[in-house]
Amino acid sequence: MVLTITGAEALYADMGHFGRPPISRAWFFVVFPALTLNYMGQGSLIVHDPTAISNPFFLLIPHWGRVPMVVLATVATVIASQAVISGAFSVTKQAIQLGFLPRLQIRHTSAEEIGQVYLPAVNWFLMIVVVALVIGFGSSTKLGSAYGIAVTCTMTADTLLFLVIARQLWKKPSWQVAIGAAVFFTVDLAFLGANLTKTEHGGWFPLSVGAILFIVLSTWRRGTREIRDSRVEAEGSLRSFVDELHASDPQPPRVPGTAVYLNARRETTPLALHASLEHAHALHESIVIISIETTRTPYVAEADQLVVDNLGYEDDGISHLTAQVGFQEAIKVPRLFALACTRGLEGDAREEDAVYILSQMTLRPTDGPGMKLWRKRLYVALSRNAVSAADYFHLPADRTVTLGSTIDL
Repeated sequence: MVLTITGAEALYADMGHFGRPPISRAWFFVVFPALTLNYMGQGSLIVHDPTAISNPFFLLIPHWGRVPMVVLATVATVIASQAVISGAFSVTKQAIQLGFLPRLQIRHTSAEEIGQVYLPAVNWFLMIVVVALVIGFGSSTKLGSAYGIAVTCTMTADTLLFLVIARQLWKKPSWQVAIGAAVFFTVDLAFLGANLTKTEHGGWFPLSVGAILFIVLSTWRRGTREIRDSRVEAEGSLRSFVDELHASDPQPPRVPGTAVYLNARRETTPLALHASLEHAHALHESIVIISIETTRTPYVAEADQLVVDNLGYEDDGISHLTAQVGFQEAIKVPRLFALACTRGLEGDAREEDAVYILSQMTLRPTDGPGMKLWRKRLYVALSRNAVSAADYFHLPADRTVTLGSTIDL
């Protein structure tokens, strides 16, 4: 029974790739009728011949068709596994965009479909885990206990997320959400409770993996917030920096060219901009500070992506650019900057000769307040293995400069 429901739920793993209409048509006209006929047929066979319970699926097929069915089942397994892998890639990318994981290398495998991505690190992780599972459990029968708990926990989590969306985003009345919770949780918790008895027989594995992933996600999220608070104090207000720059006498010299600084927040000054002024005692004629904001929608229309702010002065060559991108989109800063140039920026800002300047942080775990020391060390280890900002934001290697600083965690 769990396998039947799993197949129905796994169908929605590719919702982001294909959209709702194809998934709906496939379910109502292909998958649901096929599942109904198959399981009713197996039930009828067992009623007619109780000995067929040993393998009702293949015994339901005539002898001459069993070898072709084995081939078909193998092909179906490969397709299903590919759907799971593609789903893992998409979910990981969205987690990175939403700030729950460090930056990983993301390769776009299609020029037409933006949701088709490949993450080498995730692919290697899945391979190692699958090989370990096969060797550790030894047979599909032993693996069934782990599979059952994994599936029922996922179903329960999906129901909880659906109810949160129905209440928070769709603004459904509380009584409707309560009815939905009563209906869905009655089924989900019944399956989950029945499978929890198999925890010691293999069910511990998915629970352990889930706990480890939760620790990693929550550690990165919390550590990023703590680093953000430290950076906000070190960076200072961007408008105050520009005001002080205009009030300084003499004015710092301006050298030809365009400098593009990436900064996570709209309100603060990039550490690299502080370092440029402090060490070089000069600034570029055109300065553009870009902040990337990831929305909770998959895509953002081009007309709504960019917001330009002159920071209170229209002729000083310093602009701030806020770029909004969907969590399914690749963040290509040169493209966003080129688009902003066509809409007008202060000074002679041009993408083809711009220099991209990044702030590189060196993190030091300490015994100070905040996370436990072991979680701080985990955060530092994750940050060291993250892909470089230049690669993640698709910056040209020959026009990218990194300026470093140290922050205690």
